[in-house]
Amino acid sequence: MRAVVQRVASASVRVDGEVIGEIDPGAGGQGLLVLLGVAHDDDPGTAAKLARKVWGLRILNDEQSAADVGAPVLVVSQFTLYADTAKGRRPSWGAAAPGPVSEPLVEAFVAALRELGATVATGAFGADMQVSLVNDGPVTLILDA
Repeated sequence: MRAVVQRVASASVRVDGEVIGEIDPGAGGQGLLVLLGVAHDDDPGTAAKLARKVWGLRILNDEQSAADVGAPVLVVSQFTLYADTAKGRRPSWGAAAPGPVSEPLVEAFVAALRELGATVATGAFGADMQVSLVNDGPVTLILDA
């Protein structure tokens, strides 16, 4: 499982022009946008482990974590995080788990965050989404579980 985690001042995701997920921590607040990719060998334990790592990551103001301040999280599934671009100009998607495997694991990741106390908004799995964000810092990290 792979996550691109961005510290944001706000973030939202639209499908067909309609906002379906949004976080806005308010004036001076921060949240996390998590782009999440699933590989073939991931399982619910991997999802829970990565959720704990994201929730406890000390990348907010004053070296605090989202857990410390109750920062909101927007999770967007993104199979393209497992693109293989080693050959040619056309990416290969073979390392990404197929939808029937990855969708329940994205849901397990979101559920694990919520069990930890996170307020979580999400995109729509498999949809054509438009993601908007105000990256704060900017701070962007890549995490592998």
